[in-house]
Amino acid sequence: MSEEAREPRILSLYRDYLDRPDAANFASRISDAYTAGTLERLTSDVRRETRRAAVLALGFLGTYDSNPVLGAALLDDDRTVRVLAENSIRQVWMRVGEENDRERLTIIVRLNSAHQFEKVVRLTSELIARLPACAEAWSQRAYAQHALGHYTESVRDCHEALEINPYHFIAAVGMGRAYLELGNPISALESFRRALRLNPDLEGVRAQANRLAKLVEGK
Repeated sequence: MSEEAREPRILSLYRDYLDRPDAANFASRISDAYTAGTLERLTSDVRRETRRAAVLALGFLGTYDSNPVLGAALLDDDRTVRVLAENSIRQVWMRVGEENDRERLTIIVRLNSAHQFEKVVRLTSELIARLPACAEAWSQRAYAQHALGHYTESVRDCHEALEINPYHFIAAVGMGRAYLELGNPISALESFRRALRLNPDLEGVRAQANRLAKLVEGK
């Protein structure tokens, strides 16, 4: 049997997707051929193209259960895998609770983008009361609290998000920025370094951490 014949089917599906980027068609064809568990195993394949395909597919089909696998993919040797993993993990963070919880979370994200921060605080508080294990709700409220100048509350919400989801690099970044506003550069640096351990491709955070290290540690 040739090497090409031994390639997993996901490679041909992935190449078709690259040639004709139709997300719905790709997701449908992948779901017909693979379970989420198999896709998770393929994220450790020796072939980087297979890992790329599997990480991309989990972004379309994975649930929150795929969070640790995608978190590990953020540290992959291949930059494309890492970029795809960052996009996919942020998608699975939204897939918690019932359908109405997910819809509400989507609305909250849009409201934060629209700078409706007080409304976000109210809606996220309601969602957290119903679904306290939703790390993304805590993170979204932390963002709104920061924008409103409630930095201590933002730190607390970021901490809670990371307690629930230790892969939530965005919460780690948010915590660092809130600590800076509170005049605590040491804790800010620790938070930024935590974010970089989770996602080494956060170049803006790396630059900020390097500047802080010079200030705090004299390096």
